[in-house]
Amino acid sequence: MPGRRVVAGVYEYSCLAANNEGDIQMSRIGKKPVAVPAGVKVEITDALITIEGPKGKLEFPLASFISVHHDESSNEIVVERANDERQSRAFHGLTRAMIQNMVIGVTAGYEKRLELVGVGYIAAVQNNTLQLRVGMANELQVPIPEGLTVTCPDQTHVLITGIDKQKVSHFAASTRALRKPEPYKGKGIRYQGEQIRRKQGKVMAK
Repeated sequence: MPGRRVVAGVYEYSCLAANNEGDIQMSRIGKKPVAVPAGVKVEITDALITIEGPKGKLEFPLASFISVHHDESSNEIVVERANDERQSRAFHGLTRAMIQNMVIGVTAGYEKRLELVGVGYIAAVQNNTLQLRVGMANELQVPIPEGLTVTCPDQTHVLITGIDKQKVSHFAASTRALRKPEPYKGKGIRYQGEQIRRKQGKVMAK
């Protein structure tokens, strides 16, 4: 039966059906070619793939049992694995997903939006540092990693953009973790549009 597991943060859907020769067929993600848009350059060596586009350049190291080919006639990137070992199957889907993310990153980019909820909660960016006042004794100073652009459209919203999906997502998650939304009044740092599961406060007996 089809299954699902997490490999380095990426969901890989697999079909664990054996064929007549006893081989395992799986990784629908890995077998799907990655389309390369116009204006995107692809360079592949034995151990590295480099993708460059209008927004920048990204690199990803390749495992020894994973091979990547750029079909220039169809302008697609094809990922193949050397064998059906468990690790090879896992990296097959992972590598294809990472390449897809790289192509999107250098063409369209990624963004995450955070909002601050609470009386007196404000955010600002100064000298490549995100400054947060979120109800603590001291103002939080969060260094902005290289490769990311962080802006504050207003005092209660933070916009994080970049070409590396992992960097954008990690910085957004780590910033949110500094003051997670509490379940009673919903105060804290949340993703824009995030629904917080609320709890009812204690009711004093009359």
